[in-house]
Amino acid sequence: MLVHHFLENSSDRFPEKIALVCEGKRWTYGQIESAANRVANALTGLGVKRGDRVGLCMRNTAEAVASLFGILKAGAVFVFVNPTIKRDKLEYILNNCQAAALLFDSRTAATELFSVQPCPVATLLGAVVCGTPSPAPSMLLNGKPDRILAWPSLEATQADTRPRGASIDLDLACLIYTSGTTGDPKGVISDHSNVVFASGSILQYLGMHSEDIVFNVLPLSFDYGLYQLLMTFRIGGTLILENSFAYPAAILAQIAREKVTGFPGVPTLFELILRLDLTAYDLSNLRFLTNTAAALPPSRVLDLRHRFPQAQVFSMYGLTETKRTLYMPPEWLDQKPGSVGIAIPGTEVWIEDESGKRLGPGETGELVARGRHVMRGYWQAPEATAKRYRPGPLPGERVCHSGDLFRMDDEGCFYFVARKDDVIKSRGEKVAPKEVETVVYGLKGVREVAVIGVPDPILGQAVKALVVVDDPSITAAKVLAHCKAHLEDFMVPKLVEFRDTLPKTESGKIARKELT
Repeated sequence: MLVHHFLENSSDRFPEKIALVCEGKRWTYGQIESAANRVANALTGLGVKRGDRVGLCMRNTAEAVASLFGILKAGAVFVFVNPTIKRDKLEYILNNCQAAALLFDSRTAATELFSVQPCPVATLLGAVVCGTPSPAPSMLLNGKPDRILAWPSLEATQADTRPRGASIDLDLACLIYTSGTTGDPKGVISDHSNVVFASGSILQYLGMHSEDIVFNVLPLSFDYGLYQLLMTFRIGGTLILENSFAYPAAILAQIAREKVTGFPGVPTLFELILRLDLTAYDLSNLRFLTNTAAALPPSRVLDLRHRFPQAQVFSMYGLTETKRTLYMPPEWLDQKPGSVGIAIPGTEVWIEDESGKRLGPGETGELVARGRHVMRGYWQAPEATAKRYRPGPLPGERVCHSGDLFRMDDEGCFYFVARKDDVIKSRGEKVAPKEVETVVYGLKGVREVAVIGVPDPILGQAVKALVVVDDPSITAAKVLAHCKAHLEDFMVPKLVEFRDTLPKTESGKIARKELT
C-alpha cells in the first residue's frame, strides 16, 4: 500500500461520503479524489517526475488536502511547511530539498519568492497558487509567468483522470522539516512504508473505524496534524479541519454540532478547553482524546478524564524521527500516573546508557526505538543521520536514538525524564525540568510552567521556574513552599518568575529556546 491509496481506496468505497469539512464547506471523497488527480496531472505537465520534491505552503484548506495527495499521485515527495513560515526559512528549505515545484496559498510568505528575479530557488519548474483568481504580474518563475498556474485554471484545464503510478513503498513519501534544538531545519525522510506502518499502528491502538469523525485544529505541516488527515482518510472517516484554536468555545460548539468522536490536542489547547464550562456543550459523542507533542502533567490527565468521562484519554510520546513511539493504554492511567506507556504495536523500545548498555527498571537512560516507524534519516545530512540513526541488533538495520531520557518501571511502562539538552546541572546534581514542572502544576491555579537552568556563579546553573497563573493570589513564596514539600532540596527553584504567557512553537509546545 502507498500513502495516496488511503484516499483512492476510500474514494472507491465511499465516493459520496463526506470526507472533509473545512471553512464552512463539505467535500466528498469523490470530490477530493478528483481535485487530487487534477493536481497530479498539472504537476506532471510542469515537468515534475517520480521522486522529485514538491513544496507545499498552505493553511489547513481543502486545496491543501487535495494538493498533498496530488503530489503523491504524481510520484513526487511532499514537503509541507508551516504557512506562517518566514521567507528566508522557506527559501532555505526549498533549496535544501531542491524542490521541483511549489504549491502555495497566496496569503503566505511564498508569494514573496516571486517578487525577486531571478527566483531564489533555481530548481523550481513551476508553481500552483491558491487564493487569487490569477497570478499577479510580478509573480514570475525565472522570467516565465506561464509556469505559475492559478488554482481556478488548474480546475478548469486539468483532467481528473487518476494517474497510473509507478511508485513502490520504498519510494519517499514526504520530508518533514524539524528545527530540533539547534541549527538549520533538518528534513526527516519518510518513505511510503514508514507512513503506512506508523498510521496503521496508531489506528490499531486507537481502534478507529469508518464512522469516526475527527476534529483537527493542528497544522498539517506538523506531523501530529498531518497524521490526523492520513489516518482518517485511510479508514474512510470524516475530518473536520480548522486553522486555529484561538477560540476554544467555538471549537467545542463545532465538536458538539458535528458529533465529533475523536479530538487530538496538545497541552496548550487542552489547558484552554479545561478552563471552560463544558456542560454548555453536548460532547457525548466524543470517544477518544489524544495528546502528544509535549507530555500532559498527571494532574491535567486526571482533569481531562473527569471533564470527559465518556471518552478514553490517550497520553502518547513521539518524535518526528519515528512519528509515534509510546502510548499509554487508557485503562492503565490510574495505576501509572505520569507514564507515557509502552511501545506502539509492532515496535520495540529500550533504554541505554551512554556506553550502549541496556538498562533495567528504575534506571535512567536514552530511549531507543526499533521498528518500521523508524524513518530513513535526514535529507542531505549524513552526520546528523549517523548520530540519530545507529546500527541495530540485526545486520543492516538501524534504530533511532531519541535524544530523550526515560526510565522504566518493573512492568515495562516508560516515564519521560527530560531531553538530554534540557537537563539542568545544579550543585553538581542533575535536575530534570519535567519533574519540577509536574510538581508546580499540582498547585491549583497554575496554568502553565516551564523550568529552565540559568547561569549561576556558585551553583553552575540555578533552577528557574517561569509560571503563568489563573489565581493572582499565588505568590513566589507559595510556589517555593509547594516545591519544598514535594522535591529534594537541590531541585527546588532558586528563582520564580511570573509571566502573562509563555512563547509557543508552531505545534503549540512551549518554546524552550526562547525562555530566559
